[in-house]
This record gives sequence, C-alpha cells and structure tokens, in this order.
Amino acid sequence: MFPFRALRPSSRHLTHRRPWRPIGSRVTMVSAAVMFAAMMGSLPTAVGEASAEATKSPEQIRQQRKQAAHRTRRIILNNDGNDGRTSPDEPRTHENFLRQRTTALAGSQVDAIFYCTGLFNLYTHHSKETEPRIYREKDVVEWGWELGNQGPDSLETMVQFGHQHGMEVFWSMRMNDCHDSTMPRNLSQWKKDHPQCLMGKKGVRFKAGGNRWSALNYAVPETRDKVLRILTDVATRYDVDGLELDFFRSPIYFLPQMHGQPVTQEHCDMMTDLLRRVRRMADEQAVRRGRPMLIAVRVPDSVEFARAMGLDLVRWLEEDLVDLMAVTCLFRLNPWETSVALGHKHGVPVYASLSESRFKDEEAKALRHTEPCYRGRALEAWAAGMDGIYMFNFDDVQSELWKELGDPEKLLAREHVYTTGYTTVYGANSWLANGTRFLNLPAPLPERPMTLKPGGSATVELRTGPPPPSNPREGRTPRVTASLRFQRAPEDPTVLQVELNGHALGVGEFSGGWLEYSVEPEWMQEGVNRFELRLVPSEKSGLVVRDLVLAVKPREATGSAH
Repeated sequence: MFPFRALRPSSRHLTHRRPWRPIGSRVTMVSAAVMFAAMMGSLPTAVGEASAEATKSPEQIRQQRKQAAHRTRRIILNNDGNDGRTSPDEPRTHENFLRQRTTALAGSQVDAIFYCTGLFNLYTHHSKETEPRIYREKDVVEWGWELGNQGPDSLETMVQFGHQHGMEVFWSMRMNDCHDSTMPRNLSQWKKDHPQCLMGKKGVRFKAGGNRWSALNYAVPETRDKVLRILTDVATRYDVDGLELDFFRSPIYFLPQMHGQPVTQEHCDMMTDLLRRVRRMADEQAVRRGRPMLIAVRVPDSVEFARAMGLDLVRWLEEDLVDLMAVTCLFRLNPWETSVALGHKHGVPVYASLSESRFKDEEAKALRHTEPCYRGRALEAWAAGMDGIYMFNFDDVQSELWKELGDPEKLLAREHVYTTGYTTVYGANSWLANGTRFLNLPAPLPERPMTLKPGGSATVELRTGPPPPSNPREGRTPRVTASLRFQRAPEDPTVLQVELNGHALGVGEFSGGWLEYSVEPEWMQEGVNRFELRLVPSEKSGLVVRDLVLAVKPREATGSAH
C-alpha cells in the first residue's frame, strides 16, 4: 500500500546529534543525572526580587522586549505537562521526569519550550494560588507535583533545564481547558466552589462550544480576576522567559457562543481588558527583574473567527499586547500567508502550529502522522514566511524531526509528503455555529471526498514548499509521485486523466489500492499546485476520490519511495 511502509515514522533513537550553538554560547550534551546535580546546587532566588539590572526604565524594557520577541525560534515545543504521568512503578525522580520528553532535546533545533503544568487551577507546579494536580487511576499515576517536595518543582525543573541548554521557557496557560467536562478527576475545587463562573452544569446540552459545560465564562469578572492571579503568581515566582495564553484550549469564552448566538463587542472588550492587565503585570515584573517578560498567544488563523468568539486579535496587535503569535490547532481556515501578513504588519513573529490530525478516515490520519508528512507541513509553512514551527501534541523526543523541522534545506533533502490538508476544517463548526463560514481554503479530500461523474472533471488544490533541488548531471534527480486513493478504485487506470499545473501525467499504476503517477520535479511550483482530474465519458460508473498526496523522495535516499 502506498504510504505506510515507506512513510511510517522512524523509531530509531538519535545517537548522534549536531551540536547547536545558541547566540553567545556553546552548548554540549550532559546526562540527566549531571544536569540535575547542577540544578539542585543552584536554585533560583525569588524572581520578584530586584536584580542588578533592574534599574532599567520601562521604555528600555519595552525595547528589550521587542528585540527578545524576534529571537530565532526554529522550533517551539508545546509540552502539555504529562511528563510525570506514568505507570506506578516508574521512578519518581527529576531525572526520570526529564527523560520522558525533554533530555533528548538537548542539541536539537528546539529553541523554546512552552510548558503547560496542567489544567485550569490544577497544576504540577507548587503554588498557594492554585491546587496540586495529583491522581492515580488504574495503571496510571500523576506524580509531577511530588517533585517540588524533593527539590525544584516541575516548572522550575523545566526552566533550569531549558536555560542550561540555551532554550527559552514559557509557562503555557490553557485559557479554557475543558477536559474536566468529561473527566471528573480534572475538575478543580475552585470550579466546584464557583459554579457561577462556568458555562453551565453537567448534563446541559449546548448548540456549540463543543458542548463543554465546565468551560469558564469570561464574562464573569471573578473568572478574569482568577486568571490574572494565576498568571501573576507564575510571572513573579519563576524565571520564565514569557507567558503563553493558549486560546485554542479550548476556543470558547462567552456564553452566547455556546448557544449559537453572536458574541458582542462588549465581550471582546472584556477580553481585551484582561490582555491589557496581563501586559501591564508582565511589564511591571520585567522592570523589577531587569529583563523582558514576553506574552505569546495561540489563536485561530482567522481574524473573523477569533472575533466571533470574543478575541479581538487585531486590537491586541494594534495595542502591543502580544509579542509572538502561534496559529491553528484543531482546525485550519486560511492559507499560512494570511496569518504571516497580519503578524508582520504589526511587527509580531508568527509560528505555524502543527498538531495531530483528527480525520475520521483512519488511513488518511495515519499517513498524516508520519515524519515525511510533518516535513511537508513544515516546508509549506516556511515557504509562506512563517518565523518558525510550533509543535503540539507530538511527544516522541527520539524523532529525527526535532533536528529537521527548523531547517528548510534539511527538510528538502529528506523524503517529504504534501497533502490536500492535514487537519479538519469542519471541526470549526462544533466550537462556533457555522464556523466554516470563515473558511478560505478548500476542504481536505479526506473530509470531503470528491465525486467524478463519467465525462466530468474536477480541480484539486495542494499547497507545497519549493520544488526539490535537482542535479541531473550527478544523477540526483528526485523521484516525485502523485497518488490517488478511491472509495473503489477503477479497474482500468486509463479511464482517469490527470494534469498537474497544466502538465499531463502519464497512465497511473496501481500500488496497494492507490493509483500512482510519476511527476517531473520541475512541474511542481511553490505555493498552490492544481491537479485536474477527468473521467472519460465511456466509464460507466463514477469515481469517489478520497485522498491525494504528492510525495518527494531525493535520489540520495536509497530504495523506492513506495
């Protein structure tokens, strides 16, 4: 079968890593044990205390903040904080905690870790403002909070590891995580004690908002005040480089959205005012400690969709409330270029958030979880002008992707695959009523299969990075193939005629249920590529096209692409 044997992610451990030299320093790999020993001997003082450089003026700090916002971040890793969620027999040590998802990243292209310590008000970092996240369920135990009883807590551990290896570390707050709607163990005592701050009660059904009854209602002042206190607590006690406000977990903030009704300007103003308070707090803390405290957001890639849920993104950018921005997660609505243009207009770097595929089509989903597909996604994002790659829900620290995704040249030199789409678009409707009214991309084929009638034709768009480098004189012409998957494949491949960007492809060959076509590398073009599909009139029955992919395999790579 076309994609799977050749494109399944490698399980090989990375035994040789290229040393990475961050600005002004040379970082070498150390073992987790040595690193932990160093950490234990150098616990930070209270971040709120004045440092030697804390004599800088607010304007000087602002200028430093602008410079810091534009640091190189080839890859941002969002870690959901489940490092200490293991089987009961795992050692509950700092070394093992880091070994789960972090130690192997030393020397990789990861320049920033956005670390989430838990769900709303249930965290593995120690705090008097919030509650400890501790539980045991069947064969799983959450022990991350216990680290703070024997040394640095989970967030301190991550900050110190990151800084020792030249990485920024942001604390990532999920602004409305709703796992507690279906998992009672995730429902904090604060939510139980403040039911007036929630969207509803268990059992209540809603038209939209993913039916997340336990979501916070940001129209309630108590909710916004609580969120600010949580952010302030972290900013003043930890040496984080910034705070991430993750608005994609989950994309619901005001009650009208839950009922399929419009969110008003008043709601937008409430959220904007909260962002102003966060910015003011972060800047004040930056002055106290003598270095910037950045604010990152992760938001939908549509200004209109964001505004419809109460996030006035344009205003945030105009008022300098955001330093860097990551876009998309559960669904994607626009070409990457749309978000790049928005952020860069306001001097804000933009990062392409690559999350896991959630297609119901299992074969399509499995293909999109392969390393070649991630390479294709990253190449498309880099070609659109993105400032870096943001990885979400990808926890395989042994994957080679961590030393590839931040370098387009390396990606082009490896096998990569492009598709008509990697994430759902119709998922937008479950969160916002008729959310796809803001869609400016063709729906991916796995989500909306295309029917060809006898004598009919159709156009399929597929976005790519630059064409692969080719050197025919040295025999290094890459192999490029376009492959189609059908609900029921035709018996005769000649009944389907295919063109790519005006170039007629030859007769396809069957390969494991896919119809495969050879493509000349120079026929590819950076950006939008158009496939024209025509079914001959003599074919008695129609065809349903379920997927289309374009695979590029450099000639240096041995063996067949399929």
